[in-house]
Amino acid sequence: MNDLSEAVWRKSRRSNHQGQCVEVADNLAGVVGVRDSKDPYGPILAVSPAAWTAFVTATKAGTLGHTAL
Repeated sequence: MNDLSEAVWRKSRRSNHQGQCVEVADNLAGVVGVRDSKDPYGPILAVSPAAWTAFVTATKAGTLGHTAL
């Protein structure tokens, strides 16, 4: 398990005030934390820095796949 006690959380500069945001902590070595901004004490998704970079790159490029449920 990763220790996220020293995480510094931030929202995107592009986030709005409608409460539909995630916060990211990318100040830790070896892990990036992602959480729901409405629930700061709720669950945290911990991913590798490489996975986070790939996600952000794909999001910006519009190349994320869509799967029908």
